[in-house]
Amino acid sequence: MFTFDLWTYPHINRTYYFYYYFLNKLLVYDSVQKIMCKLEETIMKFVIQRDHLVQSVQDVMKAVTSRTTIPILTGIKIIATEDGVTLTGSDSDISIESFIPVEEEGTEIVEIMNTGGIVLQAKFFSEIVKKLPKDTVEIEVQNHLQTVIRSGQAEFNLNGLDPEEYPHLPQIEEGNGIKVSTDLLKTMIRQTVFAVSTSETRPILTGVNCQIENGELSCIATDSHRLAMRKAPIETNHDASYNIVIPGKSLNELNKILDDTDEPVEIVITENQVLFKAKHLLFFSRLLEGNYPDTSRLIPSDTKTALTLNTKEFLQAIDRASLLAREGRNNVVKLSTLDGGVIEISSNTPEIGKVIEQVQSQSIEGEELKISFSAKYMMDALKAIEGTEIHVNFTGAMRPFVLKPLHDDSILQLILPVRTY
Repeated sequence: MFTFDLWTYPHINRTYYFYYYFLNKLLVYDSVQKIMCKLEETIMKFVIQRDHLVQSVQDVMKAVTSRTTIPILTGIKIIATEDGVTLTGSDSDISIESFIPVEEEGTEIVEIMNTGGIVLQAKFFSEIVKKLPKDTVEIEVQNHLQTVIRSGQAEFNLNGLDPEEYPHLPQIEEGNGIKVSTDLLKTMIRQTVFAVSTSETRPILTGVNCQIENGELSCIATDSHRLAMRKAPIETNHDASYNIVIPGKSLNELNKILDDTDEPVEIVITENQVLFKAKHLLFFSRLLEGNYPDTSRLIPSDTKTALTLNTKEFLQAIDRASLLAREGRNNVVKLSTLDGGVIEISSNTPEIGKVIEQVQSQSIEGEELKISFSAKYMMDALKAIEGTEIHVNFTGAMRPFVLKPLHDDSILQLILPVRTY
């Protein structure tokens, strides 16, 4: 910057000297002010109700993992717009986006001062928001992505990451989706997902096969030792049919997030992704590649022995028998039909002891039967079945048998027996 020196240049008029002197001072002061303002610039700032923030953080955390090759995915992306705050978590397989509106039902939830974005370490951010002392939280992002979180007298400073570097969510064209009530979707997941395989030797069996055709949704899961199936009519505005496999892990996480409500969930399917769209929530999941086996041929069409039982009584008897059976290698219990409509449930672990219990059935039709099966598989199936009474149809001691609720063909559970007799 050019300056005058009055003693070096004595011929310069003193009036001009002071003019330039003060002009330079003003220029320097103005530059410093601009620099200071730039250093203190607020990139994003909002105040939010803590309970809404905690709930959204808990939802998106279900998609965040510390085991990732992309470091930024260990964080939660936070974007503030004039409409509200959006939180995003992803592990590449699952992506969850939760939106918190500025206002809902006349109640203010968020006050936006400055729009913007940040990515914060999920592990620390989630713990901080849960333990903040007051009902409101102020989040401010300053230059260099320094983030200040304030609540009451507590103040945290976190280093953030650039949200522009966060991977973009899959782009799914909406409009060709199907709609299912949230309650029904959660029930269908609960009644099938437990039967997926936990072994990666056949990856396709770690997912639930969802088939959509003629206005009906079928969910099928099997680990090759048991099978669970549930069917239900759905609302759709097109005639397209789908046959996809959704990872069991994805459906388990979705079930935890969805509210217990009858509001519809829109399901949008593409070649390798599925989107579940609920109120203020987007849940993306990759689809499993490969062809799911044709399970219809596993379901026997004939019956040699048929039982009608009280679901609760049968479940409790199996549970008691499993107290000793679970100490054994295979958690196996035995079922035998007796005279007078009685069935006998038993288990025997030589190093511990044995248990025998008789249960009165409502009816027994067909041949005498002795069969063994996994107590765990049976209890899982019985817990999934709705209804106070069930049909159990057997086709032999070493053939798969089927459990269904009385007067309801929309639910089916199939179990393979264990050879002990």
